[in-house]
Amino acid sequence: MKRKTTVRKNRERRELTVERIVAMPVRLAWEGWTEPKHITNWWGPKGWTTTVYEMDVRPGGVWRYSLKADDNSGEEAYCRATYEEVEAPGKLVYIDTFADSDWNMVSDSEMYTTVLFEEISGGTRISIVTRFATNEQLDNAEAMGMIEGFTDAYDRLEDYLETLMGGKNTMETVISKDGTQIAYTKQGTGPAIIILSSAAADHQDALPLAEHLTANFTVYNYDRRGRGQSKDTAPYAVAREVEDIEALIAAAGGQAYLFGSSSGAVLALEAANLLGDSIAKLYLYEPPFIINDSRKPVPVDYVEHLNALIEADKRSEAVEYFASEALGIPGEFIGYMKADASWNKMESLAHTLAYDGMIMGTTQSGNPLPAGRWNVTIPTLIITGENSEPLFHDAARALVELLPGATAHLLAGQDHSAVVMSPDVVAKAIVDFER
Repeated sequence: MKRKTTVRKNRERRELTVERIVAMPVRLAWEGWTEPKHITNWWGPKGWTTTVYEMDVRPGGVWRYSLKADDNSGEEAYCRATYEEVEAPGKLVYIDTFADSDWNMVSDSEMYTTVLFEEISGGTRISIVTRFATNEQLDNAEAMGMIEGFTDAYDRLEDYLETLMGGKNTMETVISKDGTQIAYTKQGTGPAIIILSSAAADHQDALPLAEHLTANFTVYNYDRRGRGQSKDTAPYAVAREVEDIEALIAAAGGQAYLFGSSSGAVLALEAANLLGDSIAKLYLYEPPFIINDSRKPVPVDYVEHLNALIEADKRSEAVEYFASEALGIPGEFIGYMKADASWNKMESLAHTLAYDGMIMGTTQSGNPLPAGRWNVTIPTLIITGENSEPLFHDAARALVELLPGATAHLLAGQDHSAVVMSPDVVAKAIVDFER
């Protein structure tokens, strides 16, 4: 059953507000509104299809889209919006206008739109506030069905995001030892495998991989603490994340395999070291150890600096610092990253970046891996992309030497993004190792 839509009209301010409380976290609602791959699936009234031609979600950026009727009438409306304010994940402000097919603005069609995302108990309150130049324009918009159109869009948004998450209410929860609620999805049949996400990622990033694994495994795809629909409890400690995994293993029947990507692979390794026989196999995709001079080490005060940026509410700067110092991305490319909608998601998860820094510890200092850190003898597959940087290949070789049950596997033509970009290839490597 859909939640109620609230409508308010303020003729003094020439504003129309259409509001809905949706049963999803703020970050997910924000992504649904700011990423082209999502918004094309729900934006607009029922019976209309949205095509996005450009969506540059930053101040001064442009959003060009069309709405076409599905009834073969040929009716199509073109719209062009310019973003004025972007405050992830809480506020969007843009000037929206109708346009012709050459993207020339239709006169007297400007609408000043503010979209607010407010976290509340049970979900997110989304408010679309549209301000018009005159009350006549406000009345005309209402007469032409703007309220009904936004109501339809809210319905479609909820339907789409429920589908994206695998169906309504499919996020189950477990309670970790410290009382933190951890949310997860469960799908498929076969041995249990738990997917651990990398830094600046949550369970959504692994949805395609999870889907590819369901024919062979019962897949537990979860939001690590502080991300998505999982809660968080201060102060953070790596041991608390291991306890989260322990709670998921208990829900899976007492034993499971773990798959971890990047820093999530190191967390999986740490869990296997501490939880013993409850973990039967490990699949590690490119643990990002820096063990020599193949790349500059991460600064000694990396975690402290990240925490300082978060405390100062400099979330974008924290992501930039992570991209530069942890990922090793040159400064000239970070500007391109900021122009992508995925930057907004990373900002929403910025407070967890220090968590992954703590998981990595001193293993990105340029020194060899400590010989006695991990007492792990279970079968372990260490996967590396053929096209990945030398540090990942060096790290895989070093880990194979340390772990008696480890095997290295090279994915032809792949790089560090394979878990998201080529999930079928990664899944095949996992399934083949199981055989």
